[in-house]
Amino acid sequence: MIVPLMDSGAAELLAAAAGSYLLGSVSFGIAATKLMGVEDPRKIGSGNSGATNVLRTGSKLAAAATLILDAGKGAVSVAICNSALGGDAAQVAGLAAFLGHLFPIWHGFKGGKGVATFLGILLATDLVAGLAACLTWLAVALAFRISSASALVAAATSPVWIWALGKPEAVALCMLLAALIWARHAPNIKRLAAGTEPKINFRKR
Repeated sequence: MIVPLMDSGAAELLAAAAGSYLLGSVSFGIAATKLMGVEDPRKIGSGNSGATNVLRTGSKLAAAATLILDAGKGAVSVAICNSALGGDAAQVAGLAAFLGHLFPIWHGFKGGKGVATFLGILLATDLVAGLAACLTWLAVALAFRISSASALVAAATSPVWIWALGKPEAVALCMLLAALIWARHAPNIKRLAAGTEPKINFRKR
C-alpha cells in the first residue's frame, strides 16, 4: 500500500490541513534576512525566498536559518499531527505545509520551491529515509555545486528511499511532493539543459 489508511475524521483532517498550511505559509527566508539586516531575497537572484537564494545575499547565517526553519515547519506539522491524530493526518499535514510554502497566504501566494520543507516533512515521516534524501542532496551538491540538480535528484529518489527504508504507505505523498518540486523547478531544468544554471558559491560569508 502506497497511501495511509484514512482513520481520522473529516473535521480532524481539515484542522490538520488548515493549521499546517498556515504554518507552512510563514516565509522564514524573508523573516531571517529582515532580522539580520541583509538584502530581501525577493529582490535578487531568482527572487525566491528559499535558502539557496538567501545565500546569494552573502549571509551564510541567514541561509542556514532559512534552511533549518523552513525544514522545521514541515517537520513540526507532521510530528504534531502524527502524535495527536495519527499517520493519515500527519501526511495531510505534510502536504498542507508544503502547499503553504509554495503558495503562502501571508505573501500573496508567491512562495518558494519547497525543497527544505520537503526534506523536513520526509525526516519527520521516517527519519532514516529522510536522512537518505538529505545525504542524496548533499552528495549531488558537493559533486556538481548546483542546488537545483541536488533538489531534483533528492526529490526523485525520495519515493525509493521511503519505500525501501521505512514507510511504503508514504510513497504516494513523496511522489506528489516530488512532482510539485519538479514543476516548480521548470526554469531551472531549462537552464540545466542549456548549461547556464548558476552554481553554489560555498565561499560567501
